[in-house]
Amino acid sequence: MNLILSDVIGDPLEFIASGPTVPDSTTFKDAKRVLKKYSLWEKAPASVRKVLSDGEKGLISETPKPDDAIFRKVFNVVVGNNRTASLAAYNYLKSKGLNTLLLTTTLEGEARHVGVMMASIIQEIHVSQNPLRNPAAIVAGGETTVTVIGKGIGGRNQELALAAIPKIKGINGAVLAAMSTDGVDGPTDAAGAIIDGKSLERASKRGLVSEEYLAENDSYNFFLKMEDLIFTGQTGTNVNDVCVMVVL
Repeated sequence: MNLILSDVIGDPLEFIASGPTVPDSTTFKDAKRVLKKYSLWEKAPASVRKVLSDGEKGLISETPKPDDAIFRKVFNVVVGNNRTASLAAYNYLKSKGLNTLLLTTTLEGEARHVGVMMASIIQEIHVSQNPLRNPAAIVAGGETTVTVIGKGIGGRNQELALAAIPKIKGINGAVLAAMSTDGVDGPTDAAGAIIDGKSLERASKRGLVSEEYLAENDSYNFFLKMEDLIFTGQTGTNVNDVCVMVVL
């Protein structure tokens, strides 16, 4: 019996690190193909290339596959995942009297683009009371990515929040918080960041231009100066990220 804590979107059991008793559908050939795809095959140590080549030739046994007899009496149960965390946030917000929606627990994409999308949802609620009437709260779970082009420091949740700032400018009662459930967002000591409809105005008074920090992937230093980082410390677990939007 394997009790699994999932930090992978969609909970594919064979790709979760805490799922060692799960069949592996990948092969030596797959691993070799990946290295060649990214032009890493010739750069890989000779010992690695030998193992993969020998495995491809059948000289080394593959990892156990789904039809292997070893799995006949194995039971895998996901006991915690992003849906668990997102539902906890949803239930808490609902208990406070907010009209609440769990939007997704499979959120993916470039963090800065997702931030703009999240901000557009806040704008829509503010303008048309759609998809929820305020006071409203929307929860979105998953894990975004950052394509690093600048020389700054930050994490995917901080970058998501930074990108959303200009889009919710002036919306009173609008708040967005994005955070990692392990308390570590990217290579930083913060779990994430929080913004509101007055963040752009406050940044301007401090001489901070959000677009400039976004261009450098420097969300951490932006929010450090704004004093809007979320610090939880390392939580000792990881079920991806949770983003919460509130419009009062």
